[in-house]
Parts: sequence; structure tokens; C-alpha cells
Amino acid sequence: MADKEYKDIPKEMFEFANVGEKLSDKKFDTKPIGYFKDAWLRFRKNRASVFASVIILIIILYALLVPLFSIGKDTQLMDTYYAKKGPRVTWLRQFGIADGGVEREFSEKGIVNAIGIGVAAADVEGKGGVPLSEGLENEYQPIIKINNETTKVGKTVYNAKIDTYLEVGFIYRNIEQSEYAKIVEWEKETGLKVLYPLIEKNQYNYDSEDANYWYKTESGNAVRINASGQAVRIPYSEDMVLEDNYKRDENGNAVYYEYVGGGTIETAQYRVRVLYYNYYHYVNGHEPNYLMGTDSQGYDLAYRIANGIQLSLMIAVFVSVINFIIGAIYGAIEGYYGGAIDLAMERIADILAGVPFIVVATLFQIHLAMKVGAIPSLLFAFVMTGWISTAANVRMQFYRFKNQEYVMAARTLGASDARIIWKHIFPNSLGTIITSSVLVIPNVIFSESMLSFLGIVNLGGAERTSLGTLLSDASSIWTNYPHLMIFPAIVISLLMICFNLFGNGLRDAFNPSLRGVED
Repeated sequence: MADKEYKDIPKEMFEFANVGEKLSDKKFDTKPIGYFKDAWLRFRKNRASVFASVIILIIILYALLVPLFSIGKDTQLMDTYYAKKGPRVTWLRQFGIADGGVEREFSEKGIVNAIGIGVAAADVEGKGGVPLSEGLENEYQPIIKINNETTKVGKTVYNAKIDTYLEVGFIYRNIEQSEYAKIVEWEKETGLKVLYPLIEKNQYNYDSEDANYWYKTESGNAVRINASGQAVRIPYSEDMVLEDNYKRDENGNAVYYEYVGGGTIETAQYRVRVLYYNYYHYVNGHEPNYLMGTDSQGYDLAYRIANGIQLSLMIAVFVSVINFIIGAIYGAIEGYYGGAIDLAMERIADILAGVPFIVVATLFQIHLAMKVGAIPSLLFAFVMTGWISTAANVRMQFYRFKNQEYVMAARTLGASDARIIWKHIFPNSLGTIITSSVLVIPNVIFSESMLSFLGIVNLGGAERTSLGTLLSDASSIWTNYPHLMIFPAIVISLLMICFNLFGNGLRDAFNPSLRGVED
């Protein structure tokens, strides 16, 4: 009876409760998501790996952009006068940052000689009579600040901060007459003084090779010669006026050049005394600016570090790719065929793995570097045994997947061994293989830096250098010039840490067992 009543209900009285809506049980609902997209979603949840990726990207951009946008040829050429100098950026000096300054103790003679650079720079016409106080106010004065004075063993010692770039002061140069004319013209155009009076070579010239001893002194003593010709010991004071020892003509005018050789007006050689800071500006078109200072040879350290990063990453990536290719092929054959083939190939890998890498690298550098060069021989050393770990990972993955149902189905349908290996098994092993290949990069960077630091591999030169070479050059002098060690060490540390964090993130992202797992 009840069934009859239900049958009598017209169907027009029924309607769907969720017309146009998707019916799903969220508990069992799945999202259509690809393998690599799933890996990316999981990778970006690893904050440490994402942060490491950003740092790696910044370092790579630094290595690429610094050589492209470096100002002037001084970044690529060696300047021995500015070797081992600290960071200096002109517009930051007013804030006391990157001013090229170092703290140092000065004797009375030393502080007078340093301030004397500013005095000589202020006396552009060589007339003399400029007190030390005026020299202290000059823009080319190397003394940034005199902190205090103390007495040690009966002698006055001044603690001061000095700009090591301006400390170079004046130097002697031999230039052609045509170059002299160009400098004079440049001085008129810019208003900057480059050429300064020569110093007389007489008994009052303390050091004839040092262009900064422009005032009269006597050998072995910090003395000045007053107008009466009497020797007076220098007690430093700001109102002191040093007696100049400039070379003068018969009319008493300062001499700015002297003829030293050459036959024509264009080829005649002149000996001149130049303020090196402005001479550098004249040669390079800008003031000396070195973001990280200069290295032990006088190259721009920021440029050299960028060059070292390029070289280290180039070697590391190249080795990683080659090891990936060799290891993938070798491990795939081992894992897929197994048996006697696997046994024989494993023994070969074991023999190669037992050879110490440092021995291989040393032998290659001794016998192979002379024929093919230092970098190719180093690459051979890395590739000779570097693929073994990749091959082991691939072999393990092939043993894991080769007996799966989809592989057996493909074999039953007549798929060739090559198709099964590269189309069915290898793609499923790709995540682990990529991770192991990425983790090779920091190991190569560390090994290359170690070999360069120990002097086994020589990658230093005018055209290129490596981070390890920079550390090696700084190893004996870093206590006096800490920036030579600090900046390359920071870069190597960041590369090592960040690549390891990045590799760990890739390992988790490509782990098939974590697919679809949400935090």
C-alpha cells in the first residue's frame, strides 16, 4: 500500500537540493596536481631552503653583474700603490663607513710626515709657509682623526685613524712630454691638481725615493730646518710650519718637471712628482672606490671575488652535469641488468672509489696541467671518481623500481630495455638523482677552494682567480689586513651552507613518499 502511495506522487514535486553544485566528499577528494608542481609546493614550504635559494641567486647575480658594471679599468688591472687597502667608497666616507681607514700608532716624526701630505697638497704653487693646521683641513689629508696621545718609553705616541689611500700621498713618475701636456690640460678642465713641485736632492732630503719628504730633514732624526739653517727637533704642534725643500729655478720659482731623456718634444721623458690620488683620477676617470678593498696584488677585491665565484660555480656545475650523465648511464645499466654485469661494474667503481681524490688531483696537476691547462686537468680529476656516488643512487633506484607492475607490463607489451630504462624507471628516479647532483656542487666548491688554498692547483692570474687562491694569498697577512680573508671566507661559507640547504629542500620536495602530504 505504501509503495502504491509513493508511486502516485508526481515527479514534478521532486527537485535536486544542490542543482549546479559539485558534490564531493572532502575527506576523499583529491586535487589533480602534477609531480613537479607538487614538488614545488612542498619545496616552498621549506623556509630554510627558499631562503638559501634567494642567497644563491643573489650571489650568482653579484658574480654576473659586478664585472659588467664595474667602473673603470682599475677593477681589472693591478694597482700596486693601492694593494692591501681596505674598503673605500667616497660617498660613504662622510658617515665613517668604508673610508679606507685603519687605526695606527704614530711617532712624532710619523704624524708630522702624514700631516705633511695634506700641507703639501694645499701648497699647490710650492710657496711654502703653510702650517700643519691648514694641512689638517685639506681634503687630501690622510689623517682622519687623532684620537689621543700617550707616552711610551719617554717618547710621545699618537693614536690616530689614517686613510690608507690618501696615505700614498705623492710619487715620482717618468712620463712623456705629450702626457705632461695632457695632464696640464686635465688640471685646467677639472680644477684638480696633479703635478706638484719636485724636491731638491741635497743633504736635507731624508729619502730621495720618497716623494712625501718635501720638507727639510736630516738623516736619522725627525728635524726641520728653520730659516736660519739651524736643525731643530720636531715637537709636533698644529701651528708648526715646515721649511720646504722644493727644487727651484734661478728666479726662485718651484720646478715641476725635469728632463730625463728622449729626443723629440713628443718622446722626451719628464720626471714629475704627482699627487697619486688625483693622478689615479686622471688615469681612470674617477676617484678610487673599492667596495671590498683591494687584494694583496692591488686588484679590486670585489671584482676578484666575483671572478672567483664565476670560476667556482662554472667548475662545480660542469662537474655536476658530467657526473650526472656518467653516473646515470652507469647506474642504470648496473641496476637494470644486475647479476654478473652489476657485480663486475661495482668492483670497477670500488677500485676507483679507493683512490684518494687529492692524490688524483695532484698527479693531474703535475703531469696533465702543462699540456691541457690547470682548469681542464682539475675537471678531469673531479670527473674521474665524482660520478660514483650518483651511479650508486641510480643503481639503488633501479633495483627499487625495475620489478614494479608497470615495468613488468611494459616488458610484456614488448618494450625494449632502453625504453623501459629511460621512459619508465628513470623518470621515477629523477628526484633522487637531481638532489644528489645538486649536493655535488658544494663539495666541488669546497674541494676546489682547498686545492687552491694548499697551492696544489694554481688558478690565480690577471685574467682569473679562485676563492681558494684569494684565501691562500691572505693566509700569511690576514692579521694585518683582515678584509683579505673575511670577504672570500664569507662567500665560500654562504655557498656551502646555502647549497646544502637547497639540496636538502630538493630531496624532500622530490621524495615520492611525501607526495600529496600537507603540513
